Amino acid sequence: MMSDHPITRYLISLFTHHKALSIGTKFYPTNETETEYVDLFNYTETVLLEIQEAQITTDSIFYNLIRDVGKENIPPNHSFYEFKPAEQRVEEYALVSDIIMGNDRYLYVEIPYPNNIINEFSRMIINSHGEIVEQSATEIIARMVSKNMAIKVALQMISLGYKFNIKVVGAVGMTGAAALERSIDYTHEVGEFSGVAFTKLGGEYAIVIDGPFEIGESHKPVYDNYLFIDIIDSTGFISKHGRDKLLELMTGVNNFIETQCQGQIEGYREGGDDFIARFPSKDLAIRAGLDTAWYILNNGAKVRAGIGRSRREAGERAQLADQIFVMGNPLSLVVFELANGIYAYNIPSEFSRTIIDLLTNQKGKLVGLLVVVAFLAYFVTAIGHPGFILAILVLVLIYGALS
Repeated sequence: MMSDHPITRYLISLFTHHKALSIGTKFYPTNETETEYVDLFNYTETVLLEIQEAQITTDSIFYNLIRDVGKENIPPNHSFYEFKPAEQRVEEYALVSDIIMGNDRYLYVEIPYPNNIINEFSRMIINSHGEIVEQSATEIIARMVSKNMAIKVALQMISLGYKFNIKVVGAVGMTGAAALERSIDYTHEVGEFSGVAFTKLGGEYAIVIDGPFEIGESHKPVYDNYLFIDIIDSTGFISKHGRDKLLELMTGVNNFIETQCQGQIEGYREGGDDFIARFPSKDLAIRAGLDTAWYILNNGAKVRAGIGRSRREAGERAQLADQIFVMGNPLSLVVFELANGIYAYNIPSEFSRTIIDLLTNQKGKLVGLLVVVAFLAYFVTAIGHPGFILAILVLVLIYGALS
């Protein structure tokens, strides 16, 4: 496990001028797929950078909910409860969990007594691309494509329930059991009122609906999840490896995204160095961006990648990478929004990875190298050749990197 290396993170923050939140990940894998991704995060020493800090408050949580669920689905006659405040910082392992495990969530719905309305709720779930896991005369557990979709469908169920004077309680969780438990907590905290409980950024929240309401017509733009990928200095890559190598690299990436990542390639010209891909969810877009960055870096190139809800937003996020560099060298970055902040994954080059590894995992070797440098510097100074100190330092660093 990595992630906790304050001195190394401080040095990265110093050189990049952006706060380094983690190196690798503290996420604990429980299956083969999770282990594969955790190993990649840790082997490549992937760094999570904070480009623009998220301002996490109850108001910002609710504002983002309105934006993501749709204002038309939240009536004026509502109350917004905060049972447990959100974390005031971004937890990297929670982000990694979403990226690896996906954005799907479980929705638990309960009505107080048997009624045929439960069958209408089932149809609403299926029409929203959800999957019924269990159903009884008064309860449903369903797997939904995302947390926001689960909340949206629960609010539509509450609206329909009021028409038949039926109280509807919904809750969203990572598992069916978690959603059920959240529903029980909601009833204890709020009482016998229609509403839906959920989590956001580690906090516990609920929307309680105080009376009948109609779901309005949506007027917001239809947002997708776009990934913009651009090879950094493709001209230099072509002069070093040839245009055929670039074509081979981009063709492999495009095929991978469409066959393995549920992405749809747009705006790619054969032989070009950039493309846009559309995904059904943000977690899939970030995962594809990381997979692509890891793969391209392994083939001798760097990428700037951006994820956004429109093609323009994705492109603008990728352009932020132009402002982040170390000693004049651009970084391989995947930039995305989290809460109302901007964050980026940096996949270090092989040389940077070696330095990070020395600082984090091989402190004994690093101390030994420094002792050797100090001794040799003293020796060459004593014999009257201080000009050799720089050469000694370079040779020792090369030896440390190669070993």
